[in-house]
Amino acid sequence: MAFVPFQAHPEVWALVAALVGLGVYAVRVIGPRAVPAGETIVTGRQKLAFAGAIVMLWVAADWPMHDIAEDRLYSVHMFQHMVISLFVPPLLLLSVPTWLARLVIGEGKGISRVLTFVTGAVFAGVVFNAVQGFTHWGTIVNTSVENGPFHYTVHLIVFVSALLMWFPVCGPLPERRIPLPAQMVYLFLMSVIPTIPAAWLTFAEGSVYRAYDKPDRLWGLSVTGDQQLAGLIMKLGAGGFLWFIIACLFFTWSYRHEQSRKLGRPITEREVLTWDEVEKEFDRLGPATR
Repeated sequence: MAFVPFQAHPEVWALVAALVGLGVYAVRVIGPRAVPAGETIVTGRQKLAFAGAIVMLWVAADWPMHDIAEDRLYSVHMFQHMVISLFVPPLLLLSVPTWLARLVIGEGKGISRVLTFVTGAVFAGVVFNAVQGFTHWGTIVNTSVENGPFHYTVHLIVFVSALLMWFPVCGPLPERRIPLPAQMVYLFLMSVIPTIPAAWLTFAEGSVYRAYDKPDRLWGLSVTGDQQLAGLIMKLGAGGFLWFIIACLFFTWSYRHEQSRKLGRPITEREVLTWDEVEKEFDRLGPATR
């Protein structure tokens, strides 16, 4: 079989439409009431992050990726999970303005206290890795292939656990983020645990998941080759992405450390020029004139 036939997923379309609608409503209706006049409601970078998150979520959850991942190739299943756990959550968090996060979460309320606990680095990291290990259990994988609603439930659990994991790194509330050196260590630990199932898949002999052991192979990829490719995606793809983020964090921390050394005192967050501040300044100055 060269490819999979088209399969409509209206539930995915409805989800994507609902997320876009909520985003537009927050910016167009709530923003002007919650943000003081003259201040930026949403930046261009936040718009791009939101668009990127929505497009990636749509691609991962809709045809053809979902249909191939569901019962054809475990390697595509692995890439699908990588998208909804490593790519979409940080972009979605980066797209949320701080004013909106404070408005939804509140200060000192029950939801705020619960969120403080569940987004703590230790709790979030443990939950994320536990879910990653849980989703590689043979019973879970086979059941998710055979049961569509269960498959979507697993995706939801993976996505929520990933949101918690990324919150200490790029959450919309600056005071909830851990320091840059701690972020590097934190993401390094997130990259270590997945190497265990990745190695298991790469070097396993025979079929690991019966749901993917089918005679009608897509693109001629064997069961063993499919598993090895899934292991490489998890090890090199997911691990490489996390290490890229770690490298970016290191250079940011190094720059701040150098600036602090030059000034002879610790540099504060307000002294670090961010892209948001650049955009605000352009908005304030208006278009260039001769």
